Amino acid sequence: MDKREALGSWISGPRAAAEQMGADFGYRGKRLGLPQEGPGSIAPVGRRIAALCVDWALCLLIAYGLLAHGNTQAASNWTFALFGVVSLLTVGTVGCTPGKRLLGLRVVREDGGRLGVGAVVLRTVLLLLVVPAAVWDRDSRGLHDKAARAVQVRI
Repeated sequence: MDKREALGSWISGPRAAAEQMGADFGYRGKRLGLPQEGPGSIAPVGRRIAALCVDWALCLLIAYGLLAHGNTQAASNWTFALFGVVSLLTVGTVGCTPGKRLLGLRVVREDGGRLGVGAVVLRTVLLLLVVPAAVWDRDSRGLHDKAARAVQVRI
């Protein structure tokens, strides 16, 4: 076997090369026992990013209009703090932020139950650090979700 076949091309990547050699990775969420599609399946990445943008825009609007009194520098600082508070309170109480709810997503424990207070706090702190949320595993779960033993699913 040629090394290039084992590593894959720069376009297809190592996963495609492994699949060509017979490896079966399954669908996203299979290792967690989640369905492939429909309610309870892993939330699509695009929908999660859109929910994040909706939440950030909502926090920016509130911060600019109510807390910063039109000062753009203060608004960005307040937006960051408000985003953390909204995420902490809404995920901790109802399991989803306003943006996630609007796009039909929910954050649950790996076994399907509600997240505990400690898990919500850990997840929110790591989300605010940004980098853990930007590193994903093959189930499209960020490190912030893995550390809190959480998963974002479709409603």
